[in-house]
Amino acid sequence: MHFLKKYGLALTALTPALVSAQSSSSADLTPIFSTIRPSLTAIEAAAATAVPEEYTSTVSGKVFDRFVIVWLENTDYDAAYGQADLAYLAESGLLLTNYFAITHPSEPNYVAAVGGDYFGIDSDDFFQIPSNVSTIVDLLDTKGISWAEYQEDLPYAGFQGFNFSNQVTYKNDYVRKHNPLIIYDSIVNNASRVDNIKNFTSFYDDLNNKQLPQWMFITPNMTNDGHDTTVDYCGNWARNFLQPLMNNTYFWDNTLVLLTFDENETDGTQNRVWALLTGGALPKSLKGKTDATFYSHYSEIATVEANWDLENLGRGDASANVFAFVANDTGLSIQSVDVSTISNNQSAPGYFNDYEIPIPPPNVNAVNANGKGVLPAISSVWASAYSSFTATSASSSATATSAASSTSAAATSTTSSSAADKLAPASGLLGLIVAAVALM
Repeated sequence: MHFLKKYGLALTALTPALVSAQSSSSADLTPIFSTIRPSLTAIEAAAATAVPEEYTSTVSGKVFDRFVIVWLENTDYDAAYGQADLAYLAESGLLLTNYFAITHPSEPNYVAAVGGDYFGIDSDDFFQIPSNVSTIVDLLDTKGISWAEYQEDLPYAGFQGFNFSNQVTYKNDYVRKHNPLIIYDSIVNNASRVDNIKNFTSFYDDLNNKQLPQWMFITPNMTNDGHDTTVDYCGNWARNFLQPLMNNTYFWDNTLVLLTFDENETDGTQNRVWALLTGGALPKSLKGKTDATFYSHYSEIATVEANWDLENLGRGDASANVFAFVANDTGLSIQSVDVSTISNNQSAPGYFNDYEIPIPPPNVNAVNANGKGVLPAISSVWASAYSSFTATSASSSATATSAASSTSAAATSTTSSSAADKLAPASGLLGLIVAAVALM
């Protein structure tokens, strides 16, 4: 069952020219292949006919009209803080000094940043998240807010393979694990959506044609993002990418740019990463300053919801802090969090690492910072599952409380501490299900 969750659906999603899997007994849940990729011939054939989706929109936001996310890779906060090119960019931006990744390794962070949860993912394997799980795209689409991803060295728009190497140097890999929306079947199974996942060349085409979308996620290749190189390399790339755009009024005016890292490098330490807000939408009074508010990758979704007054996904986005200057401009409150208690360095049990755990339903009663409820389309799909889930959780908690009352104080303390340790990395309803399992 675990094998089918992670890999079975993928066998039908790509071309027939995939690395095939041998038969596996139900007792052996370990995949016997590590990559899923079409042949080069199949890729070239698909690239010859692939046409990127090209559309834009002009939906006014409360604070910004365009939100651009650029992610780099695997760097500790202090290493990024000391890098000269990133320091240069910080002079014209607002440095977020308590911005946290969600977990380790890379892929669950990318997944969480667009879907509000990582669903137990604890590796960089080939995953497909079922189509009944929504993303930020579902929220944007309700108001006709255009969106796209730009993935460096992606062979063609909508490519779903595990990775792809530059065919001249055989380096500079594009990797699926750094492409958040392609991991969601709600995107892949919709032709008009999947074609919005484009190559970097399309970014410059859209820029020059003045048809950039209003929300975009930009991922450099494995060389430029620092994964296969150094913080100096990715910092230099980031400066060379952003600095020319600062002088392009079409791109820069009323645009908010978030430049950050997916996770830190040193396992076992607080998963705090360097993050910078910049762009024409950032008030001049904040440039060169710092903001010590607690944020996470979920704040990316929450801020977009606040800016365009969108509903929420009922997951980590609903309770995340909105970027403070956006919250201040829109009259929203910010939660004070003791960051010394935050670690976020290990994935909690969930659907993709424990085949007995279902995908947790979103909290259909959640209300986000701007007072909006869960997207009705999400509620209609998940309301029954959420009702059953909360009833089961309540019953499990009552049983655990009754059992705990008959134990010694010392034993009770140990049990509670163990449950808390398991719960710490989780978020939203995933946290609830972890707590229930831990206490049973």
